[in-house]
Amino acid sequence: MGHTIRLTTAQALIKFLNQQYICVDGVETPFVEGIFTVFGHGNVLGIGQALEQDPGHLKVFQGKNEQGMAHSAIAYAKEKLRRSIYAVTASSGPGSANLVTAAATALANNLPVLLLPADTFASRQPDPVLQQFEQEYSFAVTTNDALKPVSRYWDRITRPEQLMSSLLRAFEVLTDPARSGPATICICQDTEGEAFDYDEGFFRKRVHYMDRLQPSVRELDAAEELIRASKKPLLLVGGGAKYSGAREELIAFSQAYHIPLVETHAGKSTVEYTFANHLGGTGVLGTSAANAAAREADLVIGIGTRYTDFTTSSKTAFDFEKTRFLNINVSRMQGYKLEGVPVVADAKVAITALHERLDGYQSQFGSRVSELKAAWDAERDRLGSVRFGREGFDPEIKGHFSQEVLNEYADALGTELPQTAALIAINEAVDKESVVVCSAGSLPGDLQRLWNVEAPNTYHLEYGYSCMGYEVAGALGIRLAKPDREVYAMVGDGSFLMLHSELVTALQTGNKINLMLFDNSGFGCINNLQMGNGGGSFHCEFRNHEGNVMNIDYAKIAEGYGAKVYRANTVEEVKAAVEDAKRQTVSTLIEMKVLPKTMSEGYDNWWNVGVAEVSENQAVQAAYERRAEMLKTAKQY
Repeated sequence: MGHTIRLTTAQALIKFLNQQYICVDGVETPFVEGIFTVFGHGNVLGIGQALEQDPGHLKVFQGKNEQGMAHSAIAYAKEKLRRSIYAVTASSGPGSANLVTAAATALANNLPVLLLPADTFASRQPDPVLQQFEQEYSFAVTTNDALKPVSRYWDRITRPEQLMSSLLRAFEVLTDPARSGPATICICQDTEGEAFDYDEGFFRKRVHYMDRLQPSVRELDAAEELIRASKKPLLLVGGGAKYSGAREELIAFSQAYHIPLVETHAGKSTVEYTFANHLGGTGVLGTSAANAAAREADLVIGIGTRYTDFTTSSKTAFDFEKTRFLNINVSRMQGYKLEGVPVVADAKVAITALHERLDGYQSQFGSRVSELKAAWDAERDRLGSVRFGREGFDPEIKGHFSQEVLNEYADALGTELPQTAALIAINEAVDKESVVVCSAGSLPGDLQRLWNVEAPNTYHLEYGYSCMGYEVAGALGIRLAKPDREVYAMVGDGSFLMLHSELVTALQTGNKINLMLFDNSGFGCINNLQMGNGGGSFHCEFRNHEGNVMNIDYAKIAEGYGAKVYRANTVEEVKAAVEDAKRQTVSTLIEMKVLPKTMSEGYDNWWNVGVAEVSENQAVQAAYERRAEMLKTAKQY
């Protein structure tokens, strides 16, 4: 045994984090950038003391809400393509419980984050301590057990020496492209302060190599055979392609063999929309062009995608009678989906290898690609020019509210601004290198369809979990990852009310973010789902006890925090506000009152949702019958 150094468990933790590095394509960088904290009992005297004494290179940020700061950490890791992370520490009890939603968000999106929730006493002598509950069947159960199902790796530290094996295991998971996700290490609060003679070798510089997984010859042979046998193959770009950095390879592959390219939310901006063969997002929130190409394709080449229901339109987006699937993914599990032929490999490497094998091949899409793209571009232009009229929209927007209710909203909110027009105006006004972030509500659909990306890796949508409240916190994480970029959080009033506390952290630390707040006074997306399946408008609108539409001054809230605020209710005002916000050094909020039912709707898509099988409402009965018919065409596994 070598020399030892006497440290507390918490001090050993911080010393270890400072010595973790990652190497990708020969480039070596520190892996842990810093740590977000909300101090309380259980972590302030342990991890807090260790950070105060010697944080090393770790940047320390004081969060305002445990879920919010964890979302910032998750967004940072996503924006850094999983090659750098923040750790997150919370106090025992409710502080740790607040991490559950964020952990689930990271798990659903395969994003690395190190969660360090404090735990109850290992000694159990003071039990039950403040914020500790008691279960009669086991005193070993604590709040942190709720993090088990939403963690890729979970452990509880009750003795200082346990930290060593636990951290090594956690970082193996955090740096694995196939299994990346949240690693949770719960440290008992008395253990945090207990000392141990740690071997100095534990704190040596440790490099984690993220080597690119190579495809086998057998896999490449099978993939080549599939592609050569296909007439209309389609590239479906998922998040794995973005993390792999496969932009140039995808463009070259698509150009050489005239294969159209469509994308998932996670894959969007891997290749910019200005690329000629790019047809936009696919599935429930897809463009008419992408969904038409998906319907016509006889081979789908899925690259780093999980094939979620929104990507596959609940397994109705493709002609399963004729369409086969070739799945390139670092995860063997994902490669098996939809009975696909798996190529378990890094996207960049696999596309390069296939490109070298397909000399002489051409798809038969021909001019169809440019025709589909032109038709969609015309539809987008139409949506951008829609205007409200007291006697109806011109051109009409599909919706479920009567004209009378829409007029009521226009009067209550003092606006006639359609959501689609506002979003496209923002898209035209921001600098192309800016990053846009969103997560939930109707805005992800409008962004997937209408937000045209002109620069790679500038679109950040958390849609693996579609977590309301991610948007503002996520913007802070992105700004930390790209401090030289403007960051725009597209957030609905519902999501803003759910969680916006990290706006204060952004202001406090001087990390400028821009909040684009779309206020339609309600949970508009779910109201659409409700009414589109036969229901009435039931508890999804924001109305007061007298039944009147609420008009909340969100700008005043942000102004009170210290942000620069704007109120913009016309396209011209929106563009002017964006231009002025660019000149600010402080975080901004642009409040836009938009009319409900003015978001874009679906194009040749379907979403499988639960509809009541028994109802007295004929509209609900009809919705159930429509679902039953669609299920006949959906793939069942």
